[in-house]
Amino acid sequence: MLKSITLLLALAATTVQATELPTIKAYSPKVCLACIDWAEHLRQQGFKVDMTQTDDMEAIKRKLKIPKELEAIPSATVAGYFIEGHVHADQIKELLSEKPKARGLAVPGLPLGAPGREYSSPTCQTACTVLDTDTAPQRVRREFYETLLVLPDGSTKTWARH
Repeated sequence: MLKSITLLLALAATTVQATELPTIKAYSPKVCLACIDWAEHLRQQGFKVDMTQTDDMEAIKRKLKIPKELEAIPSATVAGYFIEGHVHADQIKELLSEKPKARGLAVPGLPLGAPGREYSSPTCQTACTVLDTDTAPQRVRREFYETLLVLPDGSTKTWARH
């Protein structure tokens, strides 16, 4: 079963990659290293990313109509959807391939282990990326989190679990 799901996800990602991926317009606070790392993750997966750093992320979130309980640090738009938080590139590709009737995807908060949050300080409240220099080799810190599909009415359903 797991192999079948993995194969289907790989095929969906390949289908989207066969066509040119749209540009992701991303917004982050000045200077958020975790957001820069997330944008690099997206680029490595074939997306073009237009990153704007701003002092007024609240205005961006209001403009995109991100529900308060789903807010994270970075926000983005792609092909008419919003992307809130450190969403995996593969899940964005799946969204673009399936084209569900939805407002977007969200990974609320700052979960450790999400793209751009692989090497992070658990005490940082502003999305800092800090290399874990206490151990050799460096270790990845992870926690359980979900990527949520935000439906037109603002309700959510689980898109992926990590």
